[in-house]
Amino acid sequence: MGLLGWRDRRAHEADFVAFYTERGDHLRNTAYLLCRDWHLAEDLTQTVFTKLYRAWHRIDRHDALDQYARRVLLRAFLDERRRPWRREYATEPGSAALDGTVRDVYADDGSALHAALVRLPRRRRAVLVLRFWADMSVEQVAEAMECSTGTVKSQTARGLAQLRELLGDSTVGTDGHPWGKR
Repeated sequence: MGLLGWRDRRAHEADFVAFYTERGDHLRNTAYLLCRDWHLAEDLTQTVFTKLYRAWHRIDRHDALDQYARRVLLRAFLDERRRPWRREYATEPGSAALDGTVRDVYADDGSALHAALVRLPRRRRAVLVLRFWADMSVEQVAEAMECSTGTVKSQTARGLAQLRELLGDSTVGTDGHPWGKR
């Protein structure tokens, strides 16, 4: 590889590092809202940036990187949920799961919204996180989830209705935005 090739590679790597530095935390927070597990969120974020790095030299439109990264994140999250070992959960002796009660391990962080999000089905949760946290349009969410815009709209409506039911009408705004205007 000639000197020019190494310079191009260094420039691409510098661009990648800059993107990671700028957007890594936001993407990890989005992953956490999807899965409610910081360790899994770290894994998902690492998967996204690994895939981005491998394709970085082929990406022409760096203005659409956020959208592409969120799409890769969503697919990684949905793929992770399909793996057989994710359906198995270890139960420690004396845990709340054995006595039939559900214990919310995140209740101590004071966030009723996050606790309610965990109780939503994963596709509804994904739609709400992408629509209101990642601020994606209906069309962008439909493309990322590979479904119709009507499905996104219905999942949004059902998810917001379920959140209102879980939280009470006062927590979710009248505009339907569960996190308030950002």
